[in-house]
Amino acid sequence: MNKQILCFGDSNTYGLRPDGKGRYSWGVRWTSLVQEQVASLGYRIIEEGLCGRTTIFEDAYRPGRKGDALLPAILESHAPLDTVVLMLGTNDCKTAYGADAAVIGGGIRTLLEQIRRITPDSKILLLSPIYLGKEVWKKQYDPEFCVHSIQVSKDLEAEYEKVAKQYGAFFMRAADYARCSVTDQEHLDEIGHARLAQAITDKLLNEVLPEEEYELPDVI
Repeated sequence: MNKQILCFGDSNTYGLRPDGKGRYSWGVRWTSLVQEQVASLGYRIIEEGLCGRTTIFEDAYRPGRKGDALLPAILESHAPLDTVVLMLGTNDCKTAYGADAAVIGGGIRTLLEQIRRITPDSKILLLSPIYLGKEVWKKQYDPEFCVHSIQVSKDLEAEYEKVAKQYGAFFMRAADYARCSVTDQEHLDEIGHARLAQAITDKLLNEVLPEEEYELPDVI
């Protein structure tokens, strides 16, 4: 039986296209690219990305976006899980929530506590999300954000790294490998998905997944 890796996130896990024309297809979005690289090793990626998803905040206009309200049921429905890959926080930077990095980090703690309680044997890979673009707040992009949101998105990585250490989770910065598209100042483009997929795959294979359970393919 394949071991399962749950990827829980927002629109950048879902694969929303920066041009607003739906979702990137299989073979483009990062979750699918990771799947193609780990399938032969006996792992199956479960895609659980949702546009607008937050850690703990309720969207006044779109129900079901509050991450901590949904994660427990998702963890149970997909159990057993070998690994949970968690990348949330971008939507928490919206003006309506008034949250700084410390508050958003508290939301991540809530999610990690749920994972530890419901599926205690699962490994966790926590990613701080990519940075918002410097013009994301403008009306032609996403005015749900403000100028301050940009700095908050950058401050998340330090906060997340601390939280990861507290909960024994693996950690990586998505912003080290990918950036938002200039098209909408918020979402990954095809290159971003490819780069993030490779970085996550490398992290999984080299650090997160136990090496004794598989043999790395020979490099030709």
